[in-house]
Amino acid sequence: MSPAARPSRPAVRPPAVTESIERTILPGGPLTYTLRRSHRAHRLRLVVDPRRGVVVTIPARRPGARDAAAHVEPFLREREPWIRGHLARHEQERAAVAGASAEALVDGARLRLRGVVHVLRVEPDDGQARRSSVLSGWSALDGANGVAIAGGVSEIVVRVSLADRRPLATVLEAWLRERAVADIDAAIDRHASALGVSPGRVSIRDPRTRWGSASRSGRLAFSWRLVLAPPEALETVVVHELAHLLVFGHGPGFWAVVASRIPDHLAWRRWLREHSVELHAALAADPPG
Repeated sequence: MSPAARPSRPAVRPPAVTESIERTILPGGPLTYTLRRSHRAHRLRLVVDPRRGVVVTIPARRPGARDAAAHVEPFLREREPWIRGHLARHEQERAAVAGASAEALVDGARLRLRGVVHVLRVEPDDGQARRSSVLSGWSALDGANGVAIAGGVSEIVVRVSLADRRPLATVLEAWLRERAVADIDAAIDRHASALGVSPGRVSIRDPRTRWGSASRSGRLAFSWRLVLAPPEALETVVVHELAHLLVFGHGPGFWAVVASRIPDHLAWRRWLREHSVELHAALAADPPG
């Protein structure tokens, strides 16, 4: 009697992506970057990420992929001015948004609203209001609110009530959420009927990685922080999620639906990627570094 055949062990697949931290010397000085070797990649790809810095992806199956220096360093050297420019801009953004974190909210801090950078003005409420109030508008440099004057600035004015125990960041976030709800609802009204969809419940949240999401049951969720971005960026995310009610997945058919409503959606998706650090740091107790 022949011995029972032993069950074969499943083949161990290599990880789809491996990463390592590399350092090289370019004409402009040393550069540290993350090298990703991906079995799914078909070509060399370079991204300057707001959080991770320079990330280079190479096809893992490419001949000589283990010798990264031979392939990646000439690629980085050729694009060094572009890389340095993006790194400098991200550093400026991080420095700028430090003043909009929850701990640094003071009179004179800067905060975006619908894409426009506003100066935050904090003043005591001179009435008997039980809750603090917020308003925005164009004002002269002397602080008179709501009057369009050449050379003036955009301001968000918080009138702080002594009876209101809420932190300033909480007051501002509540006010911004109300505006986010109004802007997102208006964008849904503009595009849902044209796309022939009827979304179910719409919720406003504060996710760390997504601007919006859609479920197969028709429920939609959006980040309140979209109200900090230009209206076109907010509208792009709304159309993106509405399109998922027609096409689940991100194939050509899906992007054709998005482009039918927002022809320049690529530009606004890029804007959100490039300003992600800034928008997520606003009012945050622990802004990303």
